[in-house]
Amino acid sequence: MDARGSFQETFNHRSYAEFLDKDVVFLQDNLSYSCRGVLRGLHYQVSSCAQGKLIYVVHGEIWDVVVDIRQNSPNFGKWVSHQLSARNAQQLWIPPGFAHGFLVLSDTANVMYKTTAYYAPQAERGIVWNDTDLDIQWPDLGMNFLLSDKDQKQPTFKQAEVFTG
Repeated sequence: MDARGSFQETFNHRSYAEFLDKDVVFLQDNLSYSCRGVLRGLHYQVSSCAQGKLIYVVHGEIWDVVVDIRQNSPNFGKWVSHQLSARNAQQLWIPPGFAHGFLVLSDTANVMYKTTAYYAPQAERGIVWNDTDLDIQWPDLGMNFLLSDKDQKQPTFKQAEVFTG
């Protein structure tokens, strides 16, 4: 960054293939715009429509959560969180087999994500954001989170369809 602004390479196919030790092909880019307190997730797609996602923030700041929903994984049902922002310019790779959600921490945020499979409504699944078994520790923003009707009515972790392969 200098007086003119900044430059960031957001994706390089060769670099990611080396980092992941496999060739990943992204088929779709998505951009979401949200206000402070918006919580999106926990979302995923099943079967042949399962998506790997590369997440980064273009503007603002989010608290990003990933849940392992691979039934045969030693980390099944465990979650991790990462604070992503335009300022820290970090990216998060989420392989297929994980549910994903985020909470907007800044006044507004633009979140980009590249996916390895197309959006398929018939394969879309989710887990309720405040599931007691997962016990995700969402940051306290001093306000009620803003969720879609769909996200408020998602099944619990125990009821959700998980990856069995």
